[in-house]
Amino acid sequence: MPSPPLRPIRPIRPGHRGRALRRPAVAAALCLITGAALVTGCGQQRITPAQARAQADRSAPAVESNTSEAPVDCRKAKCIALTFDAGPGPRTAELLDILKAKKVHATFFLLGRNHVLAHPGLVRREAAEGHEIGNHTWTHQRLDDLAPDRIRDELDRTQDAVKKITGKAPTLMRPPQGGTNKTVGSVARSLGLSEVLWSATASDYATADTRLIGDRILDQASRDGIILLHDIYDGTVPAVPRIIDELHARGYTFVTVPQLLAPASPHPGAVYHP
Repeated sequence: MPSPPLRPIRPIRPGHRGRALRRPAVAAALCLITGAALVTGCGQQRITPAQARAQADRSAPAVESNTSEAPVDCRKAKCIALTFDAGPGPRTAELLDILKAKKVHATFFLLGRNHVLAHPGLVRREAAEGHEIGNHTWTHQRLDDLAPDRIRDELDRTQDAVKKITGKAPTLMRPPQGGTNKTVGSVARSLGLSEVLWSATASDYATADTRLIGDRILDQASRDGIILLHDIYDGTVPAVPRIIDELHARGYTFVTVPQLLAPASPHPGAVYHP
């Protein structure tokens, strides 16, 4: 069965963060002005990877790298996380082959209906090959438009589906279109989920131009960045080898989102946003 069309995900660019991201950012700024911590109850908790690492035990060991046998410590290394939304789909196997050949691990935020259920073998393969599995809701509805019980249903059904396939429920989720608020955060926290936003995106839902997709990501790449792509669009997977090769040449180390935050662990209810 073909997947339902996804609502376009608005990119986050410097100086432009979209409706759903401006209001929590203002709330977080007010918390900082008043000296309060960025915790739920004083706006949503929004943490950069560097802040997460700084708040962790400084004596904690680095986590093992997925790209070599040596450990990676993003407190020292120039790290970046490659993430893919809305799969798995027909091109996911090709993407997994590329990542395996390049010795790069990614974070996959999966859609439940028509994706996880339709491709359990790919979900199982993603987990078996060391990629991080996250939750991207059941039907890709914008969560900050929903009542709490609907938010819970969108997340919980995907949690259950992934756990049945891999034996482990996700600890990370990405809200469709970045749409989040305190209600979304509260439900996510109750399910043991932290939210992961992004710093670089190619708007690959709007173009099949592989060169353009690569150019956009390479232009936006930065240390501690989180790249958002989709493995369900035709132009995206062919862009991945160039993105990996050029960022490797610039000295970047590819890590999963939990590795990017280490030695901190993702905190349920927190919003991680480079």
